[in-house]
Amino acid sequence: MKRFLLLFVLVLSLPLFSQVKVGYVDSETIMKQLPEAQEAQRKIDALVQQWQDELQRMKDEWKSKYDEYERRKLILTDEARAQMERELSELDRKIAEFQMQKFGPDGELYRKQDELIKPVQSKIFNAIKEVALEEGFDFVFDKSGEILLLYANEKYDLTQKVLNKLLQLR
Repeated sequence: MKRFLLLFVLVLSLPLFSQVKVGYVDSETIMKQLPEAQEAQRKIDALVQQWQDELQRMKDEWKSKYDEYERRKLILTDEARAQMERELSELDRKIAEFQMQKFGPDGELYRKQDELIKPVQSKIFNAIKEVALEEGFDFVFDKSGEILLLYANEKYDLTQKVLNKLLQLR
């Protein structure tokens, strides 16, 4: 809401400034077309697939043990039943731990995304700044961001210029 209010105040105050120039970019489009971003995403996707495969293997192992436990629980001794229940509980704990370790809020996926995507984003932001300075833009908004952009004249779309700048830097 604060961002919308800030944008609203900014738009209302534009007539007060004589030559304020506002542009926008679509960072999602840039990320989809920039080779470095695509490569970073491929690496992340490969890791996620590897971890999901491992997680599925662990779940399959748990299911197999559980099915065995269900089939045999009536003929098992109390001690053997308790042992199988402990094994199931331990596998359950390992599965939950693996999920948190890989996919949790502070997990490896978050850290890997930060490691691979942050340099690309930094490069994009620098290119946006360069294009804005070269073209004389006072403000540049991200069309794909949280700020609500109700209308944008395409002549102020800097997406392709930023993408060209990034591709020239390669």
